Amino acid sequence: MMRQQTEGVNERSRDIDLKSIPEILSIINAEDRKAVDAVESALPDLVPLIEKAVESLSGSGRIFYVGAGTSGRLGVIDAAECPPTYGFPAERFVGIIAGGLGSLVKAHETAEDDEANGRQVIAEHQVGSEDVVVGISASGGAPFVCGALREAHERGAVTGAILCNQDGPIAHEAEIVIRLLTGPEVISGSTRMKAATAQKMLLTSFSTTVMVKLGRVTGNFMTCMRPTNAKLRERAKFIVSNVTGVSEQVAGEALEKNGYDIRKTVQVFRSCQ
Repeated sequence: MMRQQTEGVNERSRDIDLKSIPEILSIINAEDRKAVDAVESALPDLVPLIEKAVESLSGSGRIFYVGAGTSGRLGVIDAAECPPTYGFPAERFVGIIAGGLGSLVKAHETAEDDEANGRQVIAEHQVGSEDVVVGISASGGAPFVCGALREAHERGAVTGAILCNQDGPIAHEAEIVIRLLTGPEVISGSTRMKAATAQKMLLTSFSTTVMVKLGRVTGNFMTCMRPTNAKLRERAKFIVSNVTGVSEQVAGEALEKNGYDIRKTVQVFRSCQ
């Protein structure tokens, strides 16, 4: 049986246990650079998944990330940022991790082997033909993710797969496949390293581009952001000031009058110009 790239031996770090601290850090840093190259190579394959996602969210559809272990955590984290950053409903951009949300803080390694539970969570969310389900697995073989993708496909949803090997079971369960070929890890098999770095970069690119195409930004400003704390209220003043040309003091006064609704405040100023 051929061993997957993510489980291979990295020759650069074969004797890492004999290296000095600066040498270890240099090796890790050099290998991390491969994550950037892997994402760049995968961008053309990401485009159709983004197009499907924009189409889905422009209607009444939803996006689901499904993963296990580190891959699942990354999906949950990325989905969780969409409501505060873009004012997007949390129930329409969902992260699912094998073993449930408790797996975010404590590893449940056996949960990824439960294919039936992968099917079950998709059924529980009543996934349908208007939805997009993205399976994330560094190895490409997590049964939980395979089960989720299979159930989603049978229910008519658009399915995508993100893996860090050339091939893997999830690649055969999805219509859109994105391969992040990062190669063997510094610590063999520890895909929380550069494989996860590449996954994080790709997910950020995916969600950001989707939100941009949905009109959730003005220029490069997050005008749908929810200013729920002091730092974000200061950011809101800066955004309104830059988009409209008024001073931050004037922007702050207008934001207070409009319940710190950035987009509404911008529209008020533009209607007066």
